[in-house]
Amino acid sequence: MRQEGTRVLYRLADESVLALMAGLRCVAKHNVAEIQQIVTGYFNERHALEPVSRGNLLRKLEERLVTVLDVRPGDEYRAGHVPGTLNITLADLEDWLSELPSDQEIVAYFRGTYCVLSFEALASLRARGFRVRRMEEGFPEWRVAGLPVETNPASSG
Repeated sequence: MRQEGTRVLYRLADESVLALMAGLRCVAKHNVAEIQQIVTGYFNERHALEPVSRGNLLRKLEERLVTVLDVRPGDEYRAGHVPGTLNITLADLEDWLSELPSDQEIVAYFRGTYCVLSFEALASLRARGFRVRRMEEGFPEWRVAGLPVETNPASSG
């Protein structure tokens, strides 16, 4: 825990907190009608392409068939991210357009299944002619699944 002015920032104690969050999200998804309406009404309409599963994304990364964007803030990226990804926030995306490959599929991910920023990034890229998809779930689910994670505590994002 650390305090910055009137804000208090907490860190996850261990990986079990991520599993708890994923479990709560699953219960909400299956038991709360409003969640399903949000998914159908916003996410599915915003991004009609089929999402990329974790396993499929891992294979594509290993074969260098895809560019993956982590659109979370730099401090979250440095704390842990999918190996081989680029950290480009939505606010910085415009500045990076000329650096992104136009001949390769781009996959974006964020904090979780219902986080809108990866959808916004993908919509912006699609409007500029890039081939884009999103990761089916977010980084917390990736980490809970025990898939490879990279950290960069001293680098800037």
